[in-house]
Amino acid sequence: MLRRGFAASPRIHANKPIGVAAALQAAKENSTGPVQPQLYDGFSLAGRVGVVSGGNRGLGLEMALTLAEAGAKVYALDLPTTPGEEFRAVQKYIERFDTGAKLEYVGGGVDVTDQKQVWDAVAEIGNKEQRMDIGIAAAGILHGAPGLQYPADEFQKVMSVNVNGVLHIAQAVGQQMERFKTAGSLILIASMSGSITNKDHAWVAYNTSKSAVLQMARSLACELGPQAIRVNSISPGHIYTSMTAAYLDTQPELYQKWAGLNPLGRLGRPDELRGVVAWLASDMSTFCTGSDILVSGGHHAW
Repeated sequence: MLRRGFAASPRIHANKPIGVAAALQAAKENSTGPVQPQLYDGFSLAGRVGVVSGGNRGLGLEMALTLAEAGAKVYALDLPTTPGEEFRAVQKYIERFDTGAKLEYVGGGVDVTDQKQVWDAVAEIGNKEQRMDIGIAAAGILHGAPGLQYPADEFQKVMSVNVNGVLHIAQAVGQQMERFKTAGSLILIASMSGSITNKDHAWVAYNTSKSAVLQMARSLACELGPQAIRVNSISPGHIYTSMTAAYLDTQPELYQKWAGLNPLGRLGRPDELRGVVAWLASDMSTFCTGSDILVSGGHHAW
């Protein structure tokens, strides 16, 4: 049961039948004439508000654009005080949409490891928009060192961003969902490295942090389910981004090695996560919570 006062997703109590129920209703009414398919309507995020951490570039920016293309107003949080050229190009692109969607950068920069700063920034968005529907925790860092000599400060830095930072975003967005009593979707970006070990890479801190994100999503999903707040994680495989480029651009042989580690024989592109992001953020996935969605080119399938 939904907790009293919380609004169910439109697809839970639809105003009109959908799917097979719609076809049966049409047969019962013996109606004729053109019928408008409803499938794509379920992916619409028109009028909804989303927050994306790590939204200045890379996967975060790709995901922010995905939400905007579905009609949402999107607020990007990231560490730089001002957004980069890539972000500004995407922002101008979205301004050309005729849908009411928008992409805004939370000025001054937001450090996801600072809980109060994150809570305050997202609360201000809530004050402005008077609703909150989607949260994507995409900020993350990668650092490697031999496990037996891993410096404590470097290990803690990875955990602070990749674990604490994800929790802070989930908390901040979830608080606003609770505040406005709306159903919502929290999407935590994990990694296939949370459930496997990357062959020949000493990434004990990164792998540990991503495993923690998987459990965080499951735990929050169980806790927040009664409030109709869904929590899922996405585990990308080897995707060519600005973060992985730091390794790959200086080691061409590593690029080929990573590409050969999955059945498709190539690295993924950031845009290949758009579909799963749109699905999890929308009413098309209202019975999905506590799940991890692998997008790894089949890396796990060998």
